Amino acid sequence: MADLRELYQEVIFDHSKRPRNFHPIVDASRKAQGFNPLCGDKLTVYLKLNGDLIEDVSFEGCGCAISTASASLMTETLKGKSVQEVQHLFEAFHHAVTDDHASAHDELGKLQVLCGVREFPARVKCATLAWHTLQAALREKQGTVSTE
Repeated sequence: MADLRELYQEVIFDHSKRPRNFHPIVDASRKAQGFNPLCGDKLTVYLKLNGDLIEDVSFEGCGCAISTASASLMTETLKGKSVQEVQHLFEAFHHAVTDDHASAHDELGKLQVLCGVREFPARVKCATLAWHTLQAALREKQGTVSTE
């Protein structure tokens, strides 16, 4: 179990130091801003939709290692998915990081590395900020999403 936890920490560290899809999308269909006042994380999520399909997704901003790694892993996972698939992944991810009795969610793939944050309630907001910001972008919600 210690080896698995160490591997998860390495993946989080890698994505926080070298985030994937960390850039604005100039011709984004939608975008939203998010803020976690507890940790100071700030980010913008950009979406390029082609009908019901996420053609491209990216983010930019600054945040803690968990927030940045979560946004990076999220963008890698969502490219090419339908909005319906994204909604399912959002629910599965949110359940996995907030429910102490959650079992493994195979559909989460690499995102499972973040499930350990449920042991640290203050860090759950860091892990879910990008996801809540994504939801705001999909719904074209105006204003900044806050984890408070």
